[in-house]
Amino acid sequence: MQNHAQNHPSVVIESLDQEARGVTHVEGKVIFIDGALPGETVTYQSRKRKPSYEFADVVEVLQSSNTRVTPKCPHFGVCGGCALQHMDVGAQVAAKQRMLEADLWHIGRAKPERVLPAIHGPSWGYRHKARLRARYVPKKGGVLVGFNEKASSYVADMQTCAILPPHVSALIVPLQELIEQLSIRDRLPQIEVAVGEDVTVLLLRILEPLQPQDEPLLRAFADRHQVQLWTQSKGPDTVKPFYPLDAPALKYHLPEFDLEFPFKPTEFTQVNPHINQVMIRRAMQLLQPQAGERIADFFCGLGNFTLPIARSGAQVFGFEGSAALVARAVESAQLNKLQGNTEFSEADLFLMTPEKLAALGHFDKWLIDPPRDGALELIKSLPEADDQSGPRPNRIVYVSCNPATLARDTGILVALKGYRLVASGVINMFPHTTHVESIALFERA
Repeated sequence: MQNHAQNHPSVVIESLDQEARGVTHVEGKVIFIDGALPGETVTYQSRKRKPSYEFADVVEVLQSSNTRVTPKCPHFGVCGGCALQHMDVGAQVAAKQRMLEADLWHIGRAKPERVLPAIHGPSWGYRHKARLRARYVPKKGGVLVGFNEKASSYVADMQTCAILPPHVSALIVPLQELIEQLSIRDRLPQIEVAVGEDVTVLLLRILEPLQPQDEPLLRAFADRHQVQLWTQSKGPDTVKPFYPLDAPALKYHLPEFDLEFPFKPTEFTQVNPHINQVMIRRAMQLLQPQAGERIADFFCGLGNFTLPIARSGAQVFGFEGSAALVARAVESAQLNKLQGNTEFSEADLFLMTPEKLAALGHFDKWLIDPPRDGALELIKSLPEADDQSGPRPNRIVYVSCNPATLARDTGILVALKGYRLVASGVINMFPHTTHVESIALFERA
């Protein structure tokens, strides 16, 4: 280390952490530097010091990485929606693969027998589901609509967003102008965006009832911008369409499997429809479902994986904690004429026990797609490796949105439950963010 300027020491960045911060070491202390990339020489300013580590910001990049690019979005660095726009998207994918492999080894003490090719696709305009914040801030000229500022609860002052579809990005300023005119402008904190194939829905979270003078403003906005407006005044049961009432339903297709999925704006669907299609194809290649097999889809949601599996002729059982999503999955199975080889059940999989799992019967294969907390109780409920009497599937495909919990569950599967980690790889579902989606294949040893 050398002093480049007073209080701004220079360092060489060694790696990237899981929050997209550059990592280096100075006199035995770890320094996490926002805005720095591996291989770069930078000067930095510390903002938080602890005995064994510091958090800091880049002051100047003295020698830049060949992976550094100019961020596309003018709000990058202020808006908290993206953390990696200054890094080439191919390098982002490689960094996420390294993060996945590091977690699998350091947490799960496991290495995949083979690394799957990364799944990646469009890196701009991909986000078809989003939750925008709205806040009336007179000091900043009126209403702000956008994502939160980086590491803050404040709403970023933004006019565009490069990861939203262009037609949705173009609504940010008109939404600011609309809300400014409403009687409840300071009681409308959130707008959920859901883009379907035939309609874009904006769900307005309203903390006070709309007044009569508000309604023509909202209807005119919907007509002008060709969107459908919904409202939510309290809990999920208050979500309802406002205008126009005859708009097409939200839906997405999986053409490869000839499937159609209707959904409501608050129901969970993957934010990146292009990557979702490729992810499902990869999952089917790994799972290899066959006619006549009995397959479980745990955390099945609205059947995003269940119905493609069912197309193989296998008998598929979907388990999901949300009653609303179970009902939606049943509806989609009927719509796609797959009710004969699908069955859906409401189940809190975080409360799974060996006895409950055994009661479900034997499955030839599992697919697991849990939330960030992972599938710990489900994995723990499998019989031990030396117990041949219990319901152990021959193959498990695990789709993960958190490499740390995947790695934890992998450690149990490999060390205690008698499985091999055959393959794993990343899915770049959220380009320019630190979010790491991945998929792994396990087979009985």
